[in-house]
This record gives sequence, structure tokens and C-alpha cells, in this order.
Amino acid sequence: MIEFQNVSFAYEKDRPVLKGLSFQIEKGESVGLIGANGAGKSTVMKLLLGLIDGEGKILIDGMEVRRDTLSEIRRKLGFVLQNSDNQMFMPTVYEDMIFAPLNYGLSREEAEARVDAVLERLHLEELKHRYNHKISGGEKRMAAIATILAMEPEAILMDEPTSALDPYNRRIVINTIRELEQTKLITSHDLDMILDTCDRVILRSDGQIAADGSAQDILNNRVLLERHRMELPLSLKGKSNT
Repeated sequence: MIEFQNVSFAYEKDRPVLKGLSFQIEKGESVGLIGANGAGKSTVMKLLLGLIDGEGKILIDGMEVRRDTLSEIRRKLGFVLQNSDNQMFMPTVYEDMIFAPLNYGLSREEAEARVDAVLERLHLEELKHRYNHKISGGEKRMAAIATILAMEPEAILMDEPTSALDPYNRRIVINTIRELEQTKLITSHDLDMILDTCDRVILRSDGQIAADGSAQDILNNRVLLERHRMELPLSLKGKSNT
């Protein structure tokens, strides 16, 4: 579904953020992308969406990410931003959700049916006609996820989906992520959330992949995490054997 082939990128000359990065994510996988600040996690997302250009090759469902393929690539990918205020740009939740389906060529009747189906699936019917500036942070994060699901993407990218949420809303978002059937790539410093939602973890450090394996193996490895300036998930502290 997603493939990086020897991808490199630098914001400043001679200071690469990514160095020959290569990995694959299969259809239906849920993968956590972790690392200390500056490890290039958000850069990976930007490259996938074609917001920046690097060296090497990136494939989405077998299609190379290039300027002339971006329109089709972006129909395959849904991106949930860290700050929902940067994503929800229409007055109401309904208007945000229906915007993309209408622009994809659906009739209003078809688009409305899709919006209603997503809201029902996420148990968010009461948010449909609410104004975005009058809903809570947790509600806005859920509405942002609903907006992406209304696009029916094949893969969902999420950047810090639980940041700045209280424990109650954090748990709702985690449960929702776990139920999503799409391929998922999630970046976060919330390692407990990654443990709850991802089967696989890719640990980024110094422009490269430091570890790639099961979430349980990597997130339970105290020595590995501390070597790369991270700590065990809170739920595993006192339980790790490595």
C-alpha cells in the first residue's frame, strides 16, 4: 500500500532529515511511526502527500508520488492533522464533511448519505449541524476523523491524534482508531496510544530506521527506547524485561 524506496530529504543543505529511508506498509496494517523530536516523522507525512519533494521513490498502491499523480494519490490518502482547527475550515461539521465528496463528483444526495453513514458509525449524529467553533477539542478531533472518513480513503495518516485531549476524549479517539479498517500510519509521542492502536512500530532516529517490528517488542524495550531519547509507555513501566 505504501512504499518508500531509498528516500532522502533535507530542509537545509548538509543537514539531512531522512537518509536513504526504505520501508513498506501492507494494505490493512496499522503502523506507528515514532522517534524523538526532529526525527522526521512529520516529514514522512508531507512527502507522502506530495507537500514536499525528496530524493528516491515513494509509491502509494503501486503509483509513484509525483506532481502529475498528486490528485489521484490524495484521493487514496486521508490526513488527520495534529491541530483540528487547521483542518476544519467550514462553519459546521456537516459542511466540512460534505465538501470533499461533492468535489469528488458525488451528487448531493449521495454525499449526504455518505456523511450520515459516517456520523452514525462514529456515533456523532449530534455533531452534524454544530458550529465548529462551538464544539470541544475532543469533539473537533472526532469530527476531523469523520471528515476524512467521508472521503473514503484507502489509507489514513494521523499526526499526533491524541495530543491536547483529556483522558475521556483520548480514550474515545483511541477506540475509534482501533475500529478503522483502513491502512493506518500514525505519528505520535503518545506511546501508550501507539501500543493500543498499532500492531507494528517503526522507530526513526538520525535520519534512518533504528528499529522496525511488533509494537509489543519495540515498546517494551527500555534500552532501545532510551538509546533513542524516549521512555517506555506508562502502562509498561515496571514490566519491561529489556
